[in-house]
Amino acid sequence: MLTRLMNYLRACFRPRSDGHVHAGSDSCGKQEGLLWYKDTGQHSNGEFSMAVVQANNLLEDHSQIESGCLSTDDLGPFGTFVGVYDGHGGPETARYINQYLFQHLKRFTHEQQSMSVDVIRKAFQATEEGFLSVVTKQWPMAPQIAAVGSCCLVGVICNGTLYIANVGDSRAVLGRLVKSTREVLAIQLSAEHNVAIESVRQELRSLHPDDSQIVVLKHNVWRVKGLIQISRSIGDFYLKKAEFNREPLYAKFRLREPLRRPVLSSEPSISVHPLQPHDLFIIFASDGLWEHLSNQEAVDLVQKHPRNGSAKRLVKVALQEAAKKREMRYSDLKKIDRGVRRHFHDDITVVVVFLDSNLVSRASSVRSPNLSVKGGGVNLPSNTLVPCTTPT
Repeated sequence: MLTRLMNYLRACFRPRSDGHVHAGSDSCGKQEGLLWYKDTGQHSNGEFSMAVVQANNLLEDHSQIESGCLSTDDLGPFGTFVGVYDGHGGPETARYINQYLFQHLKRFTHEQQSMSVDVIRKAFQATEEGFLSVVTKQWPMAPQIAAVGSCCLVGVICNGTLYIANVGDSRAVLGRLVKSTREVLAIQLSAEHNVAIESVRQELRSLHPDDSQIVVLKHNVWRVKGLIQISRSIGDFYLKKAEFNREPLYAKFRLREPLRRPVLSSEPSISVHPLQPHDLFIIFASDGLWEHLSNQEAVDLVQKHPRNGSAKRLVKVALQEAAKKREMRYSDLKKIDRGVRRHFHDDITVVVVFLDSNLVSRASSVRSPNLSVKGGGVNLPSNTLVPCTTPT
């Protein structure tokens, strides 16, 4: 076991000659206790910054940034892909998405010879179907896998266009310069699927008119069937397929009445945004960040400080707010270990993608070096995450 671990770490830090680029000496990121971060890196359309802080016993947030060729044939189109996957019930779904979603997107881009809403939708569907195969195989030995799921937030920058796709309640926020006032305005780009939002409850009720208990207020929190706060996800097949909502799944996950049709959906909300020269950056983050910061507060923090370390700065301010809410010092919060830490804040993932208008406006046929950075998901002994830059 130790030999395999050492080999993995050597592979992580070994200089590469595979044509992939790694910005600076922190190609695998850096570590401060339960906080992993990559202060700066270069993607096809500008710079980026990433940070992940762990709260759960097993890190349930996974993330990635992929830049360069967005197709399997290396002929393009070229651009940038960002994914933030906030798991729940365990890390398995988010880890699976981190491994396969981008590969599916590249395959469908190759088939259609371009990036499109249809390509992204098909990639989400293929990922859902792939994880269903995993659950079906593991169900007899590990039935709780049916109660594991993940939010999935994706951004794709290609040919001067930004595509945002989302299931769940992670969020993408654009920082846009208002020329007349020189202010940087926060614009939320992603549609969220959390039943705390009245319109989401209305949507579920309209889809399930014969079910008065489709959303239930439980302990002052709205939940789908009294179980889960989000209405869309990857995984969570115990609320999508009747064959998984039965014994030996734990009773607390099983519905009292038969599951006649899916309660949750994996259909992403997708929006398309032509990028403008005054669009400065996009913040992609799991809901752990937005519990403590408003959209405008987050944008102001990025805009008013140097680019270097932007994601880490957002995470740290969120943790300071979490500590303040519990009337404790940030320095004391940092001493609390994973697992117990979940009582104070969630796993938090942040990716800040800066936009260079000169690079954004160039054609998607312009070749750019491939970069792949995984922002979480490697769980090793002690308090180490060691997310690693890997080949595409």
